[in-house]
Amino acid sequence: MIFNSLEELNSNLISCQKCPRLVKFRVEVGINNRRFRGEKFWSKPVPGFGDINGELLVLGLAPAPTGGNRTGRVFTGDKSAEFLIKNLFEAGFANQPISISIDDGLKLYNTYITAALKCVPPDNIPTKEELKNCSLYLHNEIDLMPNLKAILTLGRIAFDSLKNYLDEKGLDTRHLKFQHGKHYDINGLRIYCSYHPSPRNVNTGVLSKEMFLNLLLEIREYIGKDKN
Repeated sequence: MIFNSLEELNSNLISCQKCPRLVKFRVEVGINNRRFRGEKFWSKPVPGFGDINGELLVLGLAPAPTGGNRTGRVFTGDKSAEFLIKNLFEAGFANQPISISIDDGLKLYNTYITAALKCVPPDNIPTKEELKNCSLYLHNEIDLMPNLKAILTLGRIAFDSLKNYLDEKGLDTRHLKFQHGKHYDINGLRIYCSYHPSPRNVNTGVLSKEMFLNLLLEIREYIGKDKN
């Protein structure tokens, strides 16, 4: 299926029920969560956010249980969002350093953010079948970005999901290996790799603010080089 606009894609996306395990879990998270008791959770597939005409795509894994699954916006209202958006702001890709709710005024500059999987998975571990089902939406999102120059993959699953997209385009991806800070040029795109900004990675020092911000600044320089 090919979607001709982001509006058409998102309209189909939020009503998707292809994966029974995810449909069940995304609702249960809202019902059973004590920290946000009484708050109405989004509990549906979470669309991408930002400028679909932008030159940078930031690709994550999936909505967080009490982040995107609660707020209805990807990378919003959780610790990963706090780290990501603060650094995007400092690198000049966002108008503010916080992402706490769908109506908080956040705007992204020249950037679109989405996830490989649109529903929250149990234990943050999707199945291959679930990722395959969701690839319809991810692949269409990428195709709907006419000015795309760079893609930042957050974690190995996001990276592998992008490789699957490139494979479907008939491109040779055998040389693409996930490694933080590494980049590859393929078919006019520059692919960047980063560890996922999860609390575990950040709190243990696997991913530091300096590591991530330096990578974003490198991406900004690459995107802007043709404009100087």
